[in-house]
Amino acid sequence: MCGIVGLFLKNDRLQGDLGRLTSLMLRELCDRGPDSAGFAVYGGGTPGVTKICAVRRDGAVAWAEVARELAQAIDAAVEVEEIEDHAIFRTRGAGDVARKWLIDNVPAAYILSQGQSIEIFKGVGDPAAIVDRLALEKRTGTHAIGHTRMATESAVTIAGSHPFSTGDDTCLVHNGSLSNHNRLREQLVRHGERFQTENDTEVAAAYLASRVRAGDSLQASLQHGLKDLDGFYTFVVGTRDGFAVIRDPIACKPAVIAETDDWAAMASEYRAIAPLPGAEHAKLWEPAPATVYAWSRAA
Repeated sequence: MCGIVGLFLKNDRLQGDLGRLTSLMLRELCDRGPDSAGFAVYGGGTPGVTKICAVRRDGAVAWAEVARELAQAIDAAVEVEEIEDHAIFRTRGAGDVARKWLIDNVPAAYILSQGQSIEIFKGVGDPAAIVDRLALEKRTGTHAIGHTRMATESAVTIAGSHPFSTGDDTCLVHNGSLSNHNRLREQLVRHGERFQTENDTEVAAAYLASRVRAGDSLQASLQHGLKDLDGFYTFVVGTRDGFAVIRDPIACKPAVIAETDDWAAMASEYRAIAPLPGAEHAKLWEPAPATVYAWSRAA
C-alpha cells in the first residue's frame, strides 16, 4: 500500500520546523507502510561541498577509515559525520566519483545520495520509531519528501526502503509498481548507471536522473516517463530547489495536494496534511492523471 509525503516551505520562517512538520505527516501514514520508512531533507548546503549519505547494511562499518580511503581515492579532503547507523561524507572533490568509489569499495553499506543539499535517511521497522531514532523532528531546511513502506513483493530490508537517489540532489519516492523496470535497468546499465538494489523505484530514479543529465528539465523528464515507464504510480521527486508530483495516466494510486501562502504539501491521504499549520484554510485538490505539479525556490 505504502504512504508518501512531500512538504515545500514557501515561508522561510518555517524552515526551523521542516523536520517537525514532516515528522507529523509521516506518523499519520504508519499504517499504510508499517515495515520501513525513509526521508530526504533538503537544506542550504555549503557551496562547493558535496554531501554523500550512506547507511550500513548490517554489522559495523569503520566510517572514519572509509573516509580516509575515500580521500586518497579522489585526492581531496573528506570529513565524515556518523548518525546512528548512517554516515554523511563531505568533500570538495568530485561527488559522482566519490559515490561510485563508495559503491564499489564499501559493500557493507548502501550509498543513499549525493549532492550539495540533500540528506537521505532510511530504516527498517515502525516508521514512527525510525523518525524518532534518526531525529527527523530536529532537522531544518526548505523541503522534504518521505515514504512509509508495506513490502508486498519483497523482503523487508533497507535495500527496499525509499527514497532512492542516483543523481545529484535528486531523489524519488513511489507508490505503485512498474512492469518494465528490468528492461530499463539493462538499458541504463549500458549507459553507465550504477544500481545497488532490485527495487523498481531505484530504476525510476535512475531514469529521471539520466534524462536530466542529458539536458531535459525535470518536468520534461517526467513527461517522457509517461511513455517510457510502464505501470501504475504516484511519484514525488525531490530536487535541490523543490519537488514535483506526477501520477500515471490511470491514476489509481491515491494522492492529494494542498497549498497555502506558507507551504505546499502532498500526501497519499489528507490526514497526513491535516496537522500542518493552516491546513483548514488550504486550497485542496486531487492531482489529475499524467500532469506534473511542481514547486521550486528557483521559480
